[in-house]
Amino acid sequence: MPPTGVKSAKRARQYEHIKESAKKKGRSTKRAKEIAAATVNKQRRQAGETKSSRKSSSAGRKRTTKSSATKKK
Repeated sequence: MPPTGVKSAKRARQYEHIKESAKKKGRSTKRAKEIAAATVNKQRRQAGETKSSRKSSSAGRKRTTKSSATKKK
């Protein structure tokens, strides 16, 4: 069962695929569900499908990389 708030068939399929993949890698069923839910929720946030105001952490990493590159000069 996908995380609460997932209404599209695409995200439900994605959740199941990630869960099965994690189980094949030797994760427990509980941990596989956690990984799948976190991944699907993260992608929903990044795609703007949630009400969350939280932004992607990738933007922060880019700034950090850029500023550290500037300091090296």
